Amino acid sequence: MKKTVVLLSLLIAFSGWSQSEASFFKKANAFFETYVNNGKVAYAKLHKDSKDLEDVLSLAKTISVSKEMTNTYQAFWINAYNLSVIKGVIDNYPTNSPLDNSGFFEKTKYDLAGTKITLNDIEHKLLRAQFEDPRFHFVLVCGAIGCPPLINKAYLPETLYKQLETQTKIALNGTFLKVDTKKKRVAVSQIMEWYKEDFRMNGTTEIDFINKYRTEKIPDNFKIRYFPYNWKVNEQ
Repeated sequence: MKKTVVLLSLLIAFSGWSQSEASFFKKANAFFETYVNNGKVAYAKLHKDSKDLEDVLSLAKTISVSKEMTNTYQAFWINAYNLSVIKGVIDNYPTNSPLDNSGFFEKTKYDLAGTKITLNDIEHKLLRAQFEDPRFHFVLVCGAIGCPPLINKAYLPETLYKQLETQTKIALNGTFLKVDTKKKRVAVSQIMEWYKEDFRMNGTTEIDFINKYRTEKIPDNFKIRYFPYNWKVNEQ
C-alpha cells in the first residue's frame, strides 16, 4: 500500500497534476474501461446503477483547471464532455437519440470545474474557440452512432497529443469517410460540413486536412459531399 501511495505521489509531482486532478483522471479511466466497449456505452447498466458515473462527476465538480496547463485543461474538458453526454443520456433513458431530448446540447447544464455549463459551451467556447484544433471533433462524442467512436480510456495530459492523432487517423481511415474513385468524389461525415472553417484553417482545404491523416491519399481533384449523420444513440 505504501508503494502505491509513493508512486501516485511521484506521478502527481512529475505530471504537475493536483491530487484532485489525479483522482479524476484515474476514476474517469476506470469508468470508461468498465462501461465502454467498441465505441458503445452500457447505458442500460448505468441506468440501473449510476454510482460510478456520479462519483466521477462529483470529482469533476471540484477540479480547477487553467488554460495555461494546456494538456491538463484540454484532457479534463474532453473527458468532462464525454462523461456529461453519458449523464444526459442516462437522465433521459430510454431514448433513441440525444436530439429527442429538448436542450440536450444547448440548455442542460452540468456542474463541472466550479461552473455550470452546457455541452455546447464546453465544445465551442472552452475548446474550439480557445485552441482552434480540428482534432477535437474526433474525440468529443455526442452520444450518437454518427460520432467518432468513444474510446474505453480517459484522455490523459501526458498522452493527449498521441490520443488526438490516433483518433483522427482512425476516423479518417474508417467509417467517417467513403471514397468513390469512379465518380472522383469522397463522402465524409456531416461534421466536416458543419465545421468547415475548422478544417480550412491556414488556407488548407478539407482534402488537405484529410490527407494529413489518411494512409491512402485522396486526389486533390476529388469533390466532397456529406453523408447524413446517424443520430441514433450509441448504446451497447
